[in-house]
This record gives sequence, C-alpha cells and structure tokens, in this order.
Amino acid sequence: MNRLVLSIAAILLAGMQIATAKQQHADLVVAADGSGNFRSLTEALQSLPMYNYQRYVVYVKNGVYNEKILIDRDYLTIVGESKDSTIIEFSQLRSDWQARPDYIGAAVINITSDDVILENLTVRNTQPEVGPHAFAIYGTGTRTILLNCNVTSNGGDTVSLWNYKNGMYYHAGCYFEGSVDFVCPRGWCYIRDSRFYENSKTAAIWHAAVTNKAQKMVLENCSFDGVPGYNLARHHYEAQFFFLNCSFSETMINKPVFYHHYPKEPEKNRPYFYGNRYFYFNCHRTGGDYDWHADNLTSWPHGIKPDDVDAEWAFDGKWSPESTRAPEVVKFEIKGDSLVLLFFNELLCVRGKPVLQTSAGKKLTFREGQGRDILSFTCNQVITEKDFESPIAFFSGEILGNTATVSERKISLLHLAQ
Repeated sequence: MNRLVLSIAAILLAGMQIATAKQQHADLVVAADGSGNFRSLTEALQSLPMYNYQRYVVYVKNGVYNEKILIDRDYLTIVGESKDSTIIEFSQLRSDWQARPDYIGAAVINITSDDVILENLTVRNTQPEVGPHAFAIYGTGTRTILLNCNVTSNGGDTVSLWNYKNGMYYHAGCYFEGSVDFVCPRGWCYIRDSRFYENSKTAAIWHAAVTNKAQKMVLENCSFDGVPGYNLARHHYEAQFFFLNCSFSETMINKPVFYHHYPKEPEKNRPYFYGNRYFYFNCHRTGGDYDWHADNLTSWPHGIKPDDVDAEWAFDGKWSPESTRAPEVVKFEIKGDSLVLLFFNELLCVRGKPVLQTSAGKKLTFREGQGRDILSFTCNQVITEKDFESPIAFFSGEILGNTATVSERKISLLHLAQ
C-alpha cells in the first residue's frame, strides 16, 4: 500500500473510538499483533501528512515495539493502552549514533516538532552500560507533554529536551530512571507527581537557562531515590531550580545542588552571571534532612510564594498545559445569506464534519478551516444575526483546541452573541 493511500486511510479513520482512561478518540491504531492499522509506530507516523495543521491521535496497543521513531509532525498525541505493557524500546548509545548517524536521531523517541503529547506508555533505551549518554527521549520542539509514562535508560541524559530558546515541557505521573543528569531540560520545565531513580553516584537532574533568566525547572510532589551516594542536581549553564513538597531517599548524599566547573577543560565553562538560584519548600529526606534543602522562602524571587506555583506560573504565562478552558469565539461575520465565519481565540482541531444547530433548529455545516482560528459554516436557510443571540449547540462532530494540554478542551456550546 503506498503512502498516499495510507494517508487517505488515516483521514477516513478519524473519529474511531478507543476506550482508554483519558483519550476516547484515535485516528490511527498501532498493534504489534496486526489487529490495528499498522504494526509499527514508524509506519503509522509516516502515513500522516508531512505538514500537519491539526492534532492527530495515535493509539498504541500493548506490546513491545523495538524501534526508534522520529516525531516530526506537529500536534501529535501518542497514547498507549497501558503504561507498563505498551513498550517502545531500542538499544542506542549516543556515541554509536554519532559515529554512524541516521535521519531518525540518537534517541529511542526523537522529537523535532511542537505540541507533542506522549501518554500511558514505557520508553526505554535498552543499551546495557551504566553512565554514557543514552537518550530515551530527545527533543528540540516546544510544548512537549509526558503523562503517566515510564522513561528509562541505564545511561545518562534519559530525557533530553533541548530547545534552549523557547522549549516548554510538562511532565506528570511519570517514572524516570538513568545515570548522569538523566532529566536535563533546557528552557522551562514543570514536573509534578513523578518519581526519579539514579543509577550511578552522580547528579539525577540538570537544568539550563542559557540566555533567558526567566527559564526555570520546577519540581512539585516528586520523589528521588537511587544508589548509595547519588546527589540531587547540578548544572554548568545558568539555571534555576524550584523544589516543592519533594522527598529524598536516605541514599542521597549531603551535597547541595551545584554549578559544575571544568578546571581541566575550560572550553566547556559557560558564563555565570545570575548566581545560585535553588529554592526549596517542604522538602524532606528519609533518615534526616540536610540543611541545604530547608525552606528558604526569604531567598525566593520577590513576591513569589509556594501557593503561587503552578504550571502556568512555571511557564511565565506563555503556556497553560493544565487548562481545561475550551476555545472561545471572539467574533463572527455573516457573508451573504448562508455563510458564516467564526473567529476563535486559538488554533483549532476539527474532527469529523461538525454540524451546529441554532435554537431555531437551523443547521450550520462545517465548510473549511482545520488547523486555523477561523472556521466557515454554511446553512441551507437564510441566517441572520438574530440566529446567534442564543448559544449554538453541536449536532455532530467536534471542535477542540490544538495546543498541547493535559485534557482535551472540546467546545460544548458556542456563544456568539456580540
């Protein structure tokens, strides 16, 4: 089957209902046993339009998928059937990839696009060595979400999301495992309700705020464990860490978060103008606390309190991944007797062919606008502004926000009155 036919098939499959905990919609189904549309994620992703302007959902059934994948389409959600039994794995050392590069990348999952969501699955780099760089997830896009995932490697830099200019990353309910700096974002990062395990006597996490002082790594309600002698965090660029309500195992040594300097390799050293920015609230260690992770609210940025900290704050208001607010109409225009343009406050995903129904029973049928913030509808009757004085209901189809968020933000009613 050629790629054009596969792409058409993908579009025709829109609306397929899959019973998962949080995603009820899937455009494509991947199943290793052949019961889906594709046997591999690579085949499924290659069937999607190269320039994708609205969200596609790929549902992956339980199984072990031994493949590296490249995510180069925006607005993509990959949902596993179950966190522990939907497994994407591959053995890949970064140094081996550098010696023999391929177009896919140095990680098991390589992300070069924006607004990507990975949910309810395991991603693991199976190379056996403890220590060397061995990415499970590597990314240069922005607005990347990891939900309820296991992401593991024996090596370092397990999760390396490295868009240092405007990268924004949200992780929740995850388990991370690796060696040196195994969760190491550049940019903005907010992680909540997640567990970390360090395989070597090195720092578990790392952060870089290379050129933007506002960038930060926020960890809330997270737990840290590892081999005896591991330490919590370090950095060798400008960085900013916030730890709130975190717990540390007894095996964590008494070594504060630190700026790493390279006396023997001065070319690796970076400018360090902002000083140490490590902020703690209500963090405790099994076996006894260390002085350095005690509450230091008097050192926090001016006016900021623990109650102010949430995902939207962490991203400086640039992104609200926990928002449940549906897109809203900001205005409408009637063209002639039977065409109406609806202008929204964000880009949209359109599923199926939505039909709207006015309070008078007139039906408006979707015409065009997928991936845009303007949608057009036609009516087989004359429409006037009076038809939009009451909320407009959905007769069929769905419209939702395109930007990556934890929950799908579907529109239930349209309020068009101006």
